[in-house]
Amino acid sequence: MKIRHTGIVVSDIDKSLHFYNELLGFKIVKDMREAGPFVDKILGLSGVNVRTIKMDAGGSLIELLCFKSHPMGQQLNNITSLGCTHIALTVDNLDDCFKMLKEENTFFVSEPQVSPDGNAKVAFCKDPDGTFIELVEELK
Repeated sequence: MKIRHTGIVVSDIDKSLHFYNELLGFKIVKDMREAGPFVDKILGLSGVNVRTIKMDAGGSLIELLCFKSHPMGQQLNNITSLGCTHIALTVDNLDDCFKMLKEENTFFVSEPQVSPDGNAKVAFCKDPDGTFIELVEELK
């Protein structure tokens, strides 16, 4: 099988769209509001009202979810937390991507680093809500 999508709950849909769509270049495939018995049932909640935006991520999708009906849960934003901690994205030129994102005041853990085996250049940054994004340029 394959990964269908990665869902990311966001606090500010406009800031997140700027980051994922405008800066990282993911194309919007579907933008919709979801509510009603079906979404309530599958999420185990009642009165759900959520905007979901699916973006093409090169064979799978990134789904941003902005809940209008429920307060956001506690975010740990810790790379060592249990559960999903980051998304890894392949980029063509990490140095250019790093520079562009730094100009947009994106937080980076460090400057891009070459892996010990020389196969990749890697840097971790955070999206507008603090979700870790691993950016990887394949060197070989």
